[in-house]
Amino acid sequence: MELAVNIAVGIIVAATPLLLAAIGELVTERAGVLNLGVEGMMIIGALVGFAVTFSSGNPWIGIVAAIAAGIALSMVFAVLTQSLLANQIASGLALTIFGLGLTSLLGQSYTGKSIAPVPNFDLPLLSDLPVVGKLIFSHDPIVYFSVFLVISTMWFLTKTRTGLILRAVGENHEAAHAIGQSVIGYRYAAIAFGGACAGLAGAYLSVIQTQIWVEAMTAGRGWIALALVVFAAWQPYRALLGAYLFGGITIIQLHGQALGLGVEPQLLAMLPYIATILVLVLISQNRLRANTSTPGSLGKTFYASS
Repeated sequence: MELAVNIAVGIIVAATPLLLAAIGELVTERAGVLNLGVEGMMIIGALVGFAVTFSSGNPWIGIVAAIAAGIALSMVFAVLTQSLLANQIASGLALTIFGLGLTSLLGQSYTGKSIAPVPNFDLPLLSDLPVVGKLIFSHDPIVYFSVFLVISTMWFLTKTRTGLILRAVGENHEAAHAIGQSVIGYRYAAIAFGGACAGLAGAYLSVIQTQIWVEAMTAGRGWIALALVVFAAWQPYRALLGAYLFGGITIIQLHGQALGLGVEPQLLAMLPYIATILVLVLISQNRLRANTSTPGSLGKTFYASS
């Protein structure tokens, strides 16, 4: 029982950075922007979060700095694609390459160093309950925030005027512009939100989950987050389910030997990425559903002619 609870807790922890990054990208894509730079923003957030925490001794200052770094990098992407009308796919890929290269250079002095762990947010009495206490009521604050973020994003996109306009911008930017909405303004805001979430996701990896800095420690999680958005059909609650599914696959490969699966570690390490490819292949088979779910203006350059 204790092993099962520990594995379940591990799944929640492993899913949290995926969920944070996926929600940010989901909102960005709902506004009609395809940002493939999630991995780059995550790794920048991981380094900045760790470096600031290591220097200040305060993990929350590090997390705020990581969020700011994610927003700053996302604004580079926003200027390139929304103001200078650069290709979104090429710009996103360049953002990821830039983030990985910059952190490889600047992170060398932090390799091998560690920071103090962030204490869990224990609730009196509830955290002491057998099984349920550790499983639900004894996590770090960011885990609870990630669930709150899913709920608030659902509410924002479906119940608020601003959220509905953002969705309209993503569905048909020409029509939104024709009725007087600021397409570029909404897209800038959505891109900044995506950058903030990616920066927070990266900081979660280095500051809370591992408490160390390792080069390229995101290990493709940004790409998995991108796949999660498609898997979720651009619905926040499905992104939550998908993140925990992929988190479970990650934990299974980590605990594979302990569980006696008798599979080579290298093959187990491939599981999250194999699952990502399989999910995308399965989704692509249902083309009608994919076409009706995808925001109509996703990835399309907007130019205000008047």
